[in-house]
Amino acid sequence: MANDPYDVIVIGVGGMGSATVYQLARRGKRVLGIERFGIPHEMGSSHGLTRIIRLAFYEGPQYVPLGRRAYELWRELEGRLGEQILHLTGSVHAGPRGSLDFEGTLQFCVEQDVAHEVLTSAELTRRWPGYRLSPDVMAVVQPDGGFLVPERCIEGYVAVAREEGAEVHEEERVLAWEPSGEGIRVVTDRGEYEAGALVVTAGAWAGSLLPELRASLVVERQVVAWLAPHKPELFQPDNFPVFTMASDEGHFYGFPAYGVPGFKVGKFIHEGNATDPDAVD
Repeated sequence: MANDPYDVIVIGVGGMGSATVYQLARRGKRVLGIERFGIPHEMGSSHGLTRIIRLAFYEGPQYVPLGRRAYELWRELEGRLGEQILHLTGSVHAGPRGSLDFEGTLQFCVEQDVAHEVLTSAELTRRWPGYRLSPDVMAVVQPDGGFLVPERCIEGYVAVAREEGAEVHEEERVLAWEPSGEGIRVVTDRGEYEAGALVVTAGAWAGSLLPELRASLVVERQVVAWLAPHKPELFQPDNFPVFTMASDEGHFYGFPAYGVPGFKVGKFIHEGNATDPDAVD
């Protein structure tokens, strides 16, 4: 037997879902968020101690206004929580001349009036000795870049969403959903729920909930590493900006040391590492 209907059900309460639940609840909607794991957890995209935030983008100028609004919303959440979750370190966007990382980032910073400066590899090293890149590398440096603490972001949004009246269920798996009258019905391993609308923010599991995505949604295992430098003082947040970088080996990103010893490095695309989210180690 279904419970009294909600205005909206949100499936997946990670980085996207937790913010969605909060924004709906603060607008007076009766909201239910359903998370198959705990809050937070290590199985999705929003974990790993740090996540980059930036205003410099090579991906396209449309991201800049979204980025500016994101900064406003994170500061708003910090105010409600009374703690810092956004750390400004500056951001470095490096690559050889002609590379999209450098040329595209520079172009969009100029077009969107984003504060920035251009440094050579040698100038980058003089300012931040932790950086020792190839002589042909150029870098766009943006002072507003930094990182968020993703686990606390999720916990924080869930906390304030509950303050606004939202319900959030943990360790509850959605088995199916279907249209029901003018709304939808969601079936889980605990029960059934009805709502006027459904939002799916299930990340890697979206394909199992949205059949039209199954053919095109490819899930990849993303690998990051924490590296112990010989000079840890060069990789602290006040001395090592976050970065994105193009090289012959691929497209990388990284962070200063935070939360654990060592600075963090990841690779944007792991071609050939397709996996099943229910089976990944």
